[in-house]
Amino acid sequence: MTGLRPATRDDLLPLAVEVAPRLLGAVLTTAVDAGDGPETVAVRITEVEAYHGAGSGDVPDPGSHARMGPTARNATMWGEPGHLYVYLSHGIHSCVNVVCGPVGRGDGCLLRAGEIVRGADIARRRRHVRGVARTDRDLARGPGRLGDAVGLRHALHDGIDAVRHVPRAGAVARLELPVVPLADYATGPRVGVAGIAGTSAYPWRFWIPGDPTVSAFRPGRGAASSS
Repeated sequence: MTGLRPATRDDLLPLAVEVAPRLLGAVLTTAVDAGDGPETVAVRITEVEAYHGAGSGDVPDPGSHARMGPTARNATMWGEPGHLYVYLSHGIHSCVNVVCGPVGRGDGCLLRAGEIVRGADIARRRRHVRGVARTDRDLARGPGRLGDAVGLRHALHDGIDAVRHVPRAGAVARLELPVVPLADYATGPRVGVAGIAGTSAYPWRFWIPGDPTVSAFRPGRGAASSS
């Protein structure tokens, strides 16, 4: 695609809140082995959320999986930037995060939504297995749908390297960033995050205004009363 360049580790070294808007308009491409060859899907990222690890930045992040330090679940977040932290949500959905910051900091950016720009037929078939996507705009509208569409699964693909494109469990991932970062983007509270971490005190959700693939906002438990 035009206007894109391969992401580097250095691109992803700043704080997650600084990296997140740089991911808008980026494209994540995956090629996942389907038995008779790889199936390739590419998604243009339209919505992301930043999450900080324990001790990262000036403000602790009570909404982060890494808020209490390294665990078996969040181990990928503490590694090199550019790897993908793929975790299981509600025991069903595999959600994809781009690890950022130096090794040992625990930052990540959740890929909340995007537009399928290659392999829509593959993404559509994968979504039908989970539940019918009403329109193509819904194929990757929300982090669970995005994970389904690109075919990355927890725990098979957790830790896959989207910078060096090293194969993992039959999959390859590639992250490309816009040559010119988007200047026009919106910010607000993160979706479905409980307590103060889901309020305007943490305006760490970033999205492309007016893009139809951006997911709907809903407050997390106790977040509305904490605003």
